[in-house]
Amino acid sequence: MKRKLYLLPILFFIGLLPISLISQEKLTLADAARTNPKVYAQRLSSLQWMGNSDFFVYVSHNALVKSAARNGKKDTILRIQDLNDALSAIEETPLNRFPAVRFIDDDNFMFKSDNKFLQYNLQEKSVRILNYHSEKGENVDIHHKTSRIAYTMGNNLFINIAGNVKMITSDKDPGVVNGQAAHRFEFGIEKGTFWSPNGEKLAFYRKDETKVSKYPIVDVSKRVAEELPIRYPMAGMDSEEVLTAIYDVAHGTTIFLKPQPDSSPDQYWTHITWTPDSKYIIAAIVNRDQNRMQLCRFDGENGNYLNTIYTETNSRYVEPMHDPYFLPNSNTNFLWVSRRDGYSHFYFMDINGGNFRQVTEGEWEVLDVAGFDAKGENVFFTATKESPLQRNIYSCHLKNGKITRISPNHGTHYALLNKKGNLILDTFSSTDVPYAVKVEDAKGKVLQTVFESPNPFENYELGEMTIDKIKSDNGADLYYRLIKPVGFDPDKKYPAIIYVYGGPHHQLISDSWLGGNDLFLFYLAQEGYVVFTLDNQGSANRGFDFESIIHCQVGVQEVKDQMTGFAFLKQFPWVDQSRIGVDGWSYGGFMTINMLLSHPGVFKAGCAGGPVCDWKYYETMYGERYMNTPQQNPEGYKNSSLIERAGILQDHLLIIHGDQDSSVVWQHSLEFVKKCVDEGILLDYFVYPGHEHNVKGKDRIHLYKKIVAFFDLYLK
Repeated sequence: MKRKLYLLPILFFIGLLPISLISQEKLTLADAARTNPKVYAQRLSSLQWMGNSDFFVYVSHNALVKSAARNGKKDTILRIQDLNDALSAIEETPLNRFPAVRFIDDDNFMFKSDNKFLQYNLQEKSVRILNYHSEKGENVDIHHKTSRIAYTMGNNLFINIAGNVKMITSDKDPGVVNGQAAHRFEFGIEKGTFWSPNGEKLAFYRKDETKVSKYPIVDVSKRVAEELPIRYPMAGMDSEEVLTAIYDVAHGTTIFLKPQPDSSPDQYWTHITWTPDSKYIIAAIVNRDQNRMQLCRFDGENGNYLNTIYTETNSRYVEPMHDPYFLPNSNTNFLWVSRRDGYSHFYFMDINGGNFRQVTEGEWEVLDVAGFDAKGENVFFTATKESPLQRNIYSCHLKNGKITRISPNHGTHYALLNKKGNLILDTFSSTDVPYAVKVEDAKGKVLQTVFESPNPFENYELGEMTIDKIKSDNGADLYYRLIKPVGFDPDKKYPAIIYVYGGPHHQLISDSWLGGNDLFLFYLAQEGYVVFTLDNQGSANRGFDFESIIHCQVGVQEVKDQMTGFAFLKQFPWVDQSRIGVDGWSYGGFMTINMLLSHPGVFKAGCAGGPVCDWKYYETMYGERYMNTPQQNPEGYKNSSLIERAGILQDHLLIIHGDQDSSVVWQHSLEFVKKCVDEGILLDYFVYPGHEHNVKGKDRIHLYKKIVAFFDLYLK
């Protein structure tokens, strides 16, 4: 069933209240680099529900504030000095600021200080140490009920149970890695350890990278430069082999999940999830070709494969991004999120593979799940049901499919559901709200507005922003964002910069504060540029067909869409068609160079940061999902290679790269430069020593200064 998309009003403006020119401030590069706290919207720290109660808490002015959800009554229940007094009583180091906290129940919260986890009791006004990990420990994972801690040192895994530290793996080959995220953080993977709900067992990844090529990252800060080799599985080459292990705390033994019959070791283990009764593990296993996913159940005692709950195939790719969501008080029934009908939706199923049915449907995407009500009759989630630009909160009745919108305001919302499943903390921003928090009940009634941030740019003059849509050559809606220069005069001619990303899992334009903009784009508008951004086909949150149209031919439809945006932009009489540039990073860097090479002489200049210049140099998980292997798709790899076409470059191009980039390795842009040298093509090139895939910290100010200087040179 198709549902109508309710779109946002066509125009959004971030305007300013009338203020005298004397009081207005200008953005600085430090502001644009977000090194000035003044330009951030104010937020509530550690916002959360207080145990099983109808109270919530947050940290404000170095104190813990408690508020009643229904009447808004507030009370400061703990100040930093009181917490430090309790720490001093057990001879622990006092804190300079109130820590991030996590409530365990109505009276106790957990926090961390250095390598220790501690618990504060509000009734007793006392602190006790729960557990600790080695100061060298990484990938720390604490089981919140038992306070058992898993962590890694080097390539091995350790646990600490009540102060008793045990090394549970002992691999000496650094190519075998335990307890860390696998598959280069693709498929929504964020960690490598998974405690069972009862804390008696620990599942973890064992990643064998010994067949993966070593790739040389170089640290030039030493007198004699040092090699920092990483394992980097390039598309079509040997990849890591991953197993999932289970450590039994009581018996001190480790077993491995036994893959389903006829499976290959060259596959992806994703979404490792324990059933609520801690008896079984469910894993979404994707084949190397990434066109088949099997949701499998394994015995938590012996690791035996039990059954395949669900299988999904697709001629392009299958990409599971969510864990199973088990219904309250059920060890068998859960919701699975799939794009099998073209959009991310809920499907009800059980661990035996029965009772399969679709719960939600329509031309919109389920994004995140907040939880269920107490009876498990309704699920609360965020989705794009009103518009691809918005992220609203909804509930859905699991039996009749009735959907209720909870969040009342347009914008981008995130939901925190209380334990009872009847109250929601709704945090959101929009094009006209920097940040706000409201409390709503399960039917969408607003109980109170907890907080609204003042506009941090009240005394700034920012460029006028417009968000709207145009049609692609194949009829798809493409959303764009346009920022006019500060002090805009329609009788003048302005240079323009197209800011681009264009790849999967990313959406540049949204109904959120500043329209999803990086503040740097407003800085460019302040400096006299028209700034234009378009989310082309291939970008996120628009459904499978919209995103996967790039399959096996990255850069083709994306450039067509961007050129549709270019044609739209240059129709404005105040845009100087002879002074239009392109800027982008990562996939956007690839797109920047691709646009220049696909339409030589059309753009005046382009700046490409960390660009993918040949997809055969990119990693297997991401690269093969969208391009297959070079062996399977030689024409696609050849046609998408920027290096192959470097000789036709006519426009001014600046490439920027971090010399320790472990995502888009330095080889990409170096090979492109080498081909330009071979072809006698001039270009500008800048390296940030010691930086990885992005330039962070104080050096980001330098990065922005470099980009502005480049565009000022060629566009002004």
